[in-house]
Amino acid sequence: MFKGFSKKFVKVKKGKIFCRVGGKGYPLLLLHGYPQTHLMWHKTAPQLAKKFTVIVADLRGYGSSLILNGDNKHLNYSKREMAKDMVQLMDKLGYKKFFIAGHDRGARVAHRLARDNREKIIAMSILDICPTLDMYELTDKHFAKSYFHWFFLIQPKWLPEKMIKSDPKKWMKNCLDKWSGKHKFGKVEKEYLKSFKKMKNIHASCEDYRASATIDLEHDKKDQKKKLNIPL
Repeated sequence: MFKGFSKKFVKVKKGKIFCRVGGKGYPLLLLHGYPQTHLMWHKTAPQLAKKFTVIVADLRGYGSSLILNGDNKHLNYSKREMAKDMVQLMDKLGYKKFFIAGHDRGARVAHRLARDNREKIIAMSILDICPTLDMYELTDKHFAKSYFHWFFLIQPKWLPEKMIKSDPKKWMKNCLDKWSGKHKFGKVEKEYLKSFKKMKNIHASCEDYRASATIDLEHDKKDQKKKLNIPL
């Protein structure tokens, strides 16, 4: 996987971000979703690398990137803080302006990154999300049933963590099967599981969701009337 891509651990203010870099052209940052890692782009990135310099990164708390403990206000996993990691990553790699595409959790990080750093984004693609604030404000029975993990993962620590830790593979497979159709638990999924099954990663991913239901909503409400003036 990722033939021709180099592996890097890049030091940012809070720790190290793991990424792979390959291709030539304008820089394009790709951000993954839950419960995945940068490996979700293993088929897409090589194709994009024909026209872009592609950077695929593990978000804070996922894969091989830095992990911080949760805090009472969930600030460590606010999308603002997770976005700062990515801005610092791209700056360290020498890219002052870049394209960005994110899926799921990565799309929420990308959305916040663009809101806080519009001058750095050439254009953005956000996949499989609507803004977090809109989703919570429009919650109904159908949404809650379809997206029950949103409400399960935000329960007080360590309830969801301990339940997931009892069988992380089954939880991960349930999520992936539900969202993308049943498929074999293959090489990529096994790689996801290597990091996801660790309690510190499970906790970090829960904190990611807890932040979305708390501090991220505060940030979003302050920016509610602002429109992104970039190609989207």
